[in-house]
Amino acid sequence: MKKVEKVRDSLVAQRPTEDRSPACPAQLMALRGVGPDFAEVLWSEGLYRHFDNRRQLASYAGPSPSPWQSGSINTEQGISKSGNPRLRLTMVQLSWFWLLHQPDSALSRWFHARVKLDGGHRKKLTIIALARKLLIALWKFARHGVIIEGAILKHV
Repeated sequence: MKKVEKVRDSLVAQRPTEDRSPACPAQLMALRGVGPDFAEVLWSEGLYRHFDNRRQLASYAGPSPSPWQSGSINTEQGISKSGNPRLRLTMVQLSWFWLLHQPDSALSRWFHARVKLDGGHRKKLTIIALARKLLIALWKFARHGVIIEGAILKHV
């Protein structure tokens, strides 16, 4: 198992050789709280793909709202569980880690403010929303180099 992890770590840490593709799993690992396991799963399960916008990405991953309309009725059915289950599970786990390792980021502050509004209830529902927001922020970071507001980068 250690040999497999060593090979995985070396593959994840590699930078791209072409200038036109700056995105890679190693770039994700520059963020505190994101290690080789998270970076590999995020990259291999979704971020290597091309998405035109954040809605396509969220639909692919699964944690997106599912509206329902019929005549004058316009309601939300909750959060869609369709999409890539491995990516969705990893994003929820990473969201909890994000709160622990990036407490001063804008996303962590948003989560705590939102939970406080609900009186400390519905943390599980709010963590799903955080997972979606975090996935989009990581996509922007990996593809376009947009640093997440308040995020701490590792000293390399």
